[in-house]
Amino acid sequence: MTVSKIPERIGRLEELANNLWWSWHPEGRALFRRLDYSLWRSSGHNPVQQLYEISLEKLQAAAGDNDFLSLYDNAVDVFDKEMTDSNSWYSKKYPDNPQSSIAYFSMEFALHNSLPIYAGGLGVLAGDLCKEGSDLGVPMVAVGFMYPQGYFRQRISADGWQEEEYSQLDFSKAPLTAITSKDGKQCLAEVQLRDRKLHIGAWLVPLGRVDLYLLDTDIEENRPEDRELSSRLYIADREHRLQQEILLGIGGVRVLRALDIEPAIWHANEGHTAFMMLERVREQVASGKAFNEALDVVKKSSVFTTHTPVPAGHDTFSIELVKRYFADYWPSLGTDMETLLNLGRQDAGEDSFNMTILALKTSEHRNAVSKLHGKVTRKMWCNLWLDCSEDDIPITFITNGIHAPTWIALENRQLYSKYLGKDWVEQQDDVELWKNVDDIPDEEIWRVHLVLKRKLFHIIMERAQQRWAEGEATPQQILAMGSLLDHDALTIGFVRRFAEYKRPDLLFKDTERLKKIINDRWRPVQIIFAGKSHPADTASKKLLQYVHTIARDREFQGRIAFLEDYDMRLARYLVQGVDVWLNTPRRLQEASGTSGMKAVLNGVLHLSVPDGWWTEAYNGNNGWNIGDESPFPSKEEEDKADAEALYSILEQQVAPLYYNRDRIGVPREWYAMVKRSLQSIIPVFNTRRMFKEYYEIMYLPAIQGMTVTEQRDRIDPQS
Repeated sequence: MTVSKIPERIGRLEELANNLWWSWHPEGRALFRRLDYSLWRSSGHNPVQQLYEISLEKLQAAAGDNDFLSLYDNAVDVFDKEMTDSNSWYSKKYPDNPQSSIAYFSMEFALHNSLPIYAGGLGVLAGDLCKEGSDLGVPMVAVGFMYPQGYFRQRISADGWQEEEYSQLDFSKAPLTAITSKDGKQCLAEVQLRDRKLHIGAWLVPLGRVDLYLLDTDIEENRPEDRELSSRLYIADREHRLQQEILLGIGGVRVLRALDIEPAIWHANEGHTAFMMLERVREQVASGKAFNEALDVVKKSSVFTTHTPVPAGHDTFSIELVKRYFADYWPSLGTDMETLLNLGRQDAGEDSFNMTILALKTSEHRNAVSKLHGKVTRKMWCNLWLDCSEDDIPITFITNGIHAPTWIALENRQLYSKYLGKDWVEQQDDVELWKNVDDIPDEEIWRVHLVLKRKLFHIIMERAQQRWAEGEATPQQILAMGSLLDHDALTIGFVRRFAEYKRPDLLFKDTERLKKIINDRWRPVQIIFAGKSHPADTASKKLLQYVHTIARDREFQGRIAFLEDYDMRLARYLVQGVDVWLNTPRRLQEASGTSGMKAVLNGVLHLSVPDGWWTEAYNGNNGWNIGDESPFPSKEEEDKADAEALYSILEQQVAPLYYNRDRIGVPREWYAMVKRSLQSIIPVFNTRRMFKEYYEIMYLPAIQGMTVTEQRDRIDPQS
């Protein structure tokens, strides 16, 4: 689409479409929904594609439609006010730090389904954090990858096996702008990959006030194989992965320098990005500092967040592979190769190089993502600080949160505005504000929830019909996709990345008992599963196949469904439309988790094993705990105990509470618990609170050059 195609009166439509600000502001969504509703739906709510495909006649009609012009003027006014706001939280709280910008590096970012450059929770957290940074007015840039083939599209075969499909992103229909150098070239920076130079380009994705730069190697200066280097997310091949992480860490720093962006703070989201610390050490050495002095400077301005409580989940590479790729690089660090290698090893002489250890050793400000994860992380890495007791290991915690404007249903946003005040989003981290939830009539919350539940089931049916119309799906596949689900039945969602430790099969430990629960004549229960297995994780793909087989079993009467190709759009419908959100990881293996927070925001109750964020949130009357925090001697005993506890909770608590209705059909006791859930969880587990803690606990001390001890003495997290 060319700019000249858009009438002058609505000439800023393209600007609005290309800034993902619209995706979490109702003014933006309303504008594009009204422009052409059929294109809005068929594009998957993608205004860039919508403008690409819209007819000139439709645009001219919109330019003469007073109702549309009113929406347009309002959206532009709100957008301009926010983009130029000098009265933001940051400008009021830290007026003396206007230029102290943050560079946030992450392997993936979940922003909107029009940009499929994410795989799971790590990307969702990164996207939510950047959006909150914009809302708070914090000077910030982000760096990631432009994966033109993204993560895979998921198809489930007739026998329940996950099949991966990759498709090329149409750049003309995505919210991207190509960045060029001062002399107009695609190449912004270079890195050495063994015997060749890798040329790096970048794309800009505006997120409100935050600019996200996505690195790209598909430029003409590169070899054919190097042009494919950044094509897909999380390639299993170790050498390919190392090349990607060199590109992201070292190349990302060089791209920012080429764009004259000079951050004060460098934040590494997980160990994938840790080579950015090495590149900044190299810069310091080039300026005349000795290696140890350079490393000290870099550590003071580096923040590292770890998300993985399982040792096997941390990226490692063989020493030989690292030696091959850093043979020409290490001399520029002003030290020897062994010193470089030891930065990624727990003990000298180990035969693997660990990216998490590299990040821990090259950053001064480190955090886990929940209180419990903090304890697990300090225990995991205590050997790196032999002179500290476990409690004194310098790794703090900042519990994850969710970006409320992204995940809340419009209907709930309007309901909260009515009873909590129109500015509730700005005050969402105020505990006192949420006491006003008691003023919302139960029947109003119930009515809104039923609307959202029906929307979910409409989408489920629409997807099943589409698969049937394609002519390839069997009747059993359509059954498994939820075509027989009942929107009046108690609906539980198990929606997350499919992995063995998340135990998606826990519900099926006693299938006969589960059948009785699900097929209860008066209190039926249905369960919706969704999620992707990593392409190389055969064990989790077998679990997915097992769940799909159960969903095809007639004896469950169509009350178990597996929804294929889980993405951000489907996630929104699910967290807004189910009744209960289920989470069953093995204890101490869930770092935090955030999907349940999104569900709670929309009036959905949480049912979980005590792990991750739920150990901080659960208070006895705001959801349900499956068992307790006691350790088990074996996985088998843990599974047996948790399955028994889960069945009992469903039979004796969840189903009776949901189906206990008054004479007008409202489950009053259910909504008493929903209100306790909203009051105790939402003001705490949101990115507004989270980002403020990052700034006060991590960024500000780094800006001020404080040590870890001074930082810990200054602020007690979530005190």
